[in-house]
Amino acid sequence: MKLRKIIFLVICAATAATCSTTRALKDGDYLLRKNKVVVNDKNFNTGEVTAYISQKPNSFIFGVNPLLSVYNWGGNGDNGFKRFLQKVGIPPVVYDGTQVEKSVNSIENHLRYIGYYGSQVDSRVQVKGRKVYVTYYVALGKRYKISAIDYQLPSYGTFKQDFEADIPKSTVKAGEYLSESTLEAEAERSSGEMRNKGYYGFTKSFYAFEADTLAGDGNANLTIKVRDYALGDNPSSARPHNKYTIGQVQITRPKSLKLRNGMLENMNTLRPGQMYSEKEVNTTYARFASVGMLSGVNVNMTPAGDNVVDATIALRNSRLQAVKLGLEGSFNSSGLFGISPQLNYLHKNIFFGGEQLNIGIKGNFQFKPGENAYSTDVSVVSSIRFPQAIGLPNRLFTGPNIPTTEVAISFSYQDRPEFRRTLYSTSFQYNGRVGNNRFFYQAYPLRVNVTRMFNINEDFLTWLIQNNPFLLSAYSDRFDMGISGMVYYTTNSSAVPLTPFHYIRFGFDLSGNFLSLFNNLMQVDEDGERLILKMPYAQYVRAEVNMGKVFRFGRKDKHAIALHFMAGAGYAYGNSTSLPIEKHFFCGGSTSMRGWQARTLGPGNEATYDVFAIPSQVGEMKLEANVEYRFPIVWKLEGALFADAGNIWDIKRPNTEDVDDASYFNIKTLPEATGLDWGLGIRLNLDFILIRLDTGVRLHDPVRPAGNRWVPVKEWFPGNYAIHFGVGYPF
Repeated sequence: MKLRKIIFLVICAATAATCSTTRALKDGDYLLRKNKVVVNDKNFNTGEVTAYISQKPNSFIFGVNPLLSVYNWGGNGDNGFKRFLQKVGIPPVVYDGTQVEKSVNSIENHLRYIGYYGSQVDSRVQVKGRKVYVTYYVALGKRYKISAIDYQLPSYGTFKQDFEADIPKSTVKAGEYLSESTLEAEAERSSGEMRNKGYYGFTKSFYAFEADTLAGDGNANLTIKVRDYALGDNPSSARPHNKYTIGQVQITRPKSLKLRNGMLENMNTLRPGQMYSEKEVNTTYARFASVGMLSGVNVNMTPAGDNVVDATIALRNSRLQAVKLGLEGSFNSSGLFGISPQLNYLHKNIFFGGEQLNIGIKGNFQFKPGENAYSTDVSVVSSIRFPQAIGLPNRLFTGPNIPTTEVAISFSYQDRPEFRRTLYSTSFQYNGRVGNNRFFYQAYPLRVNVTRMFNINEDFLTWLIQNNPFLLSAYSDRFDMGISGMVYYTTNSSAVPLTPFHYIRFGFDLSGNFLSLFNNLMQVDEDGERLILKMPYAQYVRAEVNMGKVFRFGRKDKHAIALHFMAGAGYAYGNSTSLPIEKHFFCGGSTSMRGWQARTLGPGNEATYDVFAIPSQVGEMKLEANVEYRFPIVWKLEGALFADAGNIWDIKRPNTEDVDDASYFNIKTLPEATGLDWGLGIRLNLDFILIRLDTGVRLHDPVRPAGNRWVPVKEWFPGNYAIHFGVGYPF
């Protein structure tokens, strides 16, 4: 009986939401409810023409559009709250009859463009109440197969020979269907190839196409002509298509921009006397544009007579020095405050060759007022990025993307009631990209971390020995030398993406394998670990993957659904029994499980370690999934509704029988060991930077007793929430 009531209420709610979709319409207006395309060929993809329908209706899921209902609740917007509802919601699409005729013409034109000649499109408008349903009936026209292709080319010079050498690569072939779209695409491709062979100024406007279909057998004889004058020009303006060579090459820049000649020569691929190639022009442009100190690059090619073209590369410098401030903060229901300030100094041309010097100071301070509970982390990082691949031959990189080299050193200091720790790090890395800002990579041929522990609290040390010997190894002096890498693919690389996009990022660390080749030459401590500089060296493998996708919809694509998934694991072996503490995974914080502060969730169902004054829960494995709905509010303000699910776990068990399974990953207990939260956020989106404030509330807490892990609503506040302040989207 109870189930029937629930079903009845859901149906009533859905019906009410549906009925409310026309509430905000003015007298005489109708809601465009649906467009439908009916084609007389079932094999035809209707998606080819739906994009050319001028007016699109609101989207509905199971007959309901919650955002449209929210807008309608705003009525006529006669007060602040109603105007707010209309900002959050999506307005109804009011039917416009003039758009139907426009759509019919657009569809017919597109069908002709893709090779359906003589197509006919009719429309039918059906009115039901205050809703309009539009159906477009498409009768596809005739298609013609290309039976033969004849080329009419200029015979002077080497033009005909060069053009015919490219014909095997042509995308227009006999036996395929004739269409304007394929002919235009081929003209664009072919003219580009010819420009790369030296024919400066040669474009698709010199092409002419004639198709003879008079035979009536459904075939077309295609003639492709290359003329000496462009489309729309008078034949008297005809000129021969000759090859050009590069004459003078000049690089101009402001007097205030000091650059070494060696850097300019390395970036520039244009040389006097070489054959003109548009590919080389684009390569030179891309190389200079990748140098961070330049705000603008122009490569102008100017004919200089006698088949010579001069190149002028104009460079504009940006501000060479900058100071950047950053701040993140958090607060949770236990009274724990966290603040993370950051200060960076950047010089973009420190050695007059585009080298970037970056010096950063970062802090992370956590504390509970009135208690001896604190954690202080301070780090200083200094790096220099060179606009070339140091140590690798220049001939390996002939394209537009030259890897950069970065050398970094850093020092970190951590002070807690349980211990003090220092971390010295250095790394040598290559950064690069492939293609057009979509595929990026980082390669670390060498990275070294040296960890030193001081003032370890005796009670903390005893607890580690008795309860977690693996963590005991993590909280000890350690020498970590290895290699790392990261590959990243994204369809939008901007700082604050405004379009739909997706991405995937994979990273890995591999340490200790090279050092293990010299085990026989090393000293051994009482635990059987090999020593370097009187410290055990770390040996482990670690990997993680992040995937995300952002959908955009609504008015001006201001609404978005963002999805994110992360999985990672690390495993110590050989000379190590545990991962270094900085290589462990953790949950919580402004970009993770937002119902918890950083390092307060997990591992598994394990209770928070009471030996730490400030929680520091870590694990060897992590799984997390996030979903977030983003919507505009007013001006630059955005809202967010989000949910997070995930946790960390241990995976390597000690060789003892007395082991508590609470912290270890087990697929059977995954639902009970997964944390779940939801929350609301507000963001200030200034396009170049986004500042956000998120409040997360715990729904399912793995630490709570079995059978009582779902958090009742009455306990959400004040006991099970966290507040986070951050910069940029969380994912």
